[in-house]
Amino acid sequence: MGIFTGLIMEVGRVRRVDRRSDGAYLVIDAQVVLEGTRIGDSVSVNGVDLTVIEMSADRFSADASLETLKRSTLGELRPGSRVNLERALGVGERLGGHMVQGHVDGTGRLVSVMQEGNAFRQRFGFARELGRYIAMKGSITVDGISLTVAGIGDDWFEVAIIPHTWRETTLRDLKPGDRVNLEVDVLAKYVERLMQYGEEGSKLSVEYLMEKGY
Repeated sequence: MGIFTGLIMEVGRVRRVDRRSDGAYLVIDAQVVLEGTRIGDSVSVNGVDLTVIEMSADRFSADASLETLKRSTLGELRPGSRVNLERALGVGERLGGHMVQGHVDGTGRLVSVMQEGNAFRQRFGFARELGRYIAMKGSITVDGISLTVAGIGDDWFEVAIIPHTWRETTLRDLKPGDRVNLEVDVLAKYVERLMQYGEEGSKLSVEYLMEKGY
């Protein structure tokens, strides 16, 4: 398992997709993300942690399991699809976004896009069970991109996209109704798990967090 930052290194292009009874075999054209990459290393493809099984100077191959295809949008990829790519974080490298595991928690759909000056605001709908992990000004990963929540409702959240991110990722390709991969902040899931044990001696509770300013 790799650890990522959610800062996209390049946009690759799907060259080939082979459907199999146990999943899919993907071949993706790339260059930057392959610098220093070896067979067996992890690469995030639209936010999904995949293992490189074959590679050359300008492409790599990876397998996707049935579970991965079911929980993410990778099953919708076709030859020519553009995908966000990030190489797993190496020891000593800067953590520029937030800690991303490459484990998709669910999918969302683009609801709307609105230009704000030189930037763009995108609204995404999400399954209600993810709502407890999404907070205003918190971190969320959309198709592998580390973003900050800029608005939130019962079943939607908004993000503000700066010009660089708009140019260098696939967010500008999206149209209302398109599905995206979502990974919530792993810290929220750990806090929830710890709070489940609050009655067994742990000091961690809603009241305790409020007292400490959270």
